[in-house]
Amino acid sequence: MPDLSRLLEQYLKGAKRIALLAVGSELRADDAAGLLIAQKLLPFSKTKKLCPKLKIFVGETAPENLTGEIRKFNPDHLVILDSADTGKKPGTVMSISPQEVGGISFSTHQLPLKLMIQYLQESLSCAVTIVGVQPGDLHFGAPMSKEVRASSLEVARNLKKAVQSVLCPRQPAEKRRVKTNRS
Repeated sequence: MPDLSRLLEQYLKGAKRIALLAVGSELRADDAAGLLIAQKLLPFSKTKKLCPKLKIFVGETAPENLTGEIRKFNPDHLVILDSADTGKKPGTVMSISPQEVGGISFSTHQLPLKLMIQYLQESLSCAVTIVGVQPGDLHFGAPMSKEVRASSLEVARNLKKAVQSVLCPRQPAEKRRVKTNRS
């Protein structure tokens, strides 16, 4: 999944404030992919350097309940983390544009994701993308599949790397040089 890190870095290029919105249900096996990604990134988001620039919102099955908090944070980039059934192999990771999200459908979300995205785009004028993980099993009470777990952990690593690259760029080598005492 090395391309995902680069893709996310390109998408986030120039970002000053990034919001990550995790969506899904822990009760429905692979539907918890977005929640696992967020869980792995929460400690990283609370570092002193990133605190004012990155915020993670855990929306579970009602992400629309967090639109007020997201608007208050006022990100210029929003990444939605969710499982996405596109008929691919379980664990397949996809970058999905908001235009690709279907209309009103039956899903685990209270409000169709497309309507929430439209609302946030109009009220914030922020860039929005969705990182989706293809689920294999959505049965109530089942554990997350090993393929989806592995992909979710890889997404978390790639997203961390991309966010770090954009929000905490390394200083040029000459500025990082450690001063030494010369006699």
